[in-house]
Amino acid sequence: MSIRTPAVVLGLGIGGFVDGIVAHQILGWHHMLSGWHPPTTPENLHVNMVGDGFFHLLCLLLVLAGVALLNRAPRLSGGQLWGGVLVGWGVFNLVEGVVDHLVLGVHHVRHGPDQLAYDIGFLVLGAVLVVVGSLVARAGSRVGR
Repeated sequence: MSIRTPAVVLGLGIGGFVDGIVAHQILGWHHMLSGWHPPTTPENLHVNMVGDGFFHLLCLLLVLAGVALLNRAPRLSGGQLWGGVLVGWGVFNLVEGVVDHLVLGVHHVRHGPDQLAYDIGFLVLGAVLVVVGSLVARAGSRVGR
């Protein structure tokens, strides 16, 4: 098997961290709960900050779980590791994009008139990460033989 669970779990956490750090904190496009609690009041901003904190805690737990699983797994080639990380990041985007953005409306990638385009772009990025990661992992498993 070319894609290994420990690398995918690590990628889920890393993908969440990238989303939280870039979209939530650096760009300020959204917060975890900004679709339900627009950060237009100090109270709602606090709710969103706490939501972001719990989200980052979950990402940290996923990264720690991925590292623990990697420590117990047979050695992976670089391609298997990084390919699996990309697959995990892509799966994060796909699940988070469908569930949080489209189904629950917890938040959108970027709120406003073009929010659907941003949400679709996030899903396309997720699909590209899964495909590229799968190819990298497959190539890495052939090299490791």
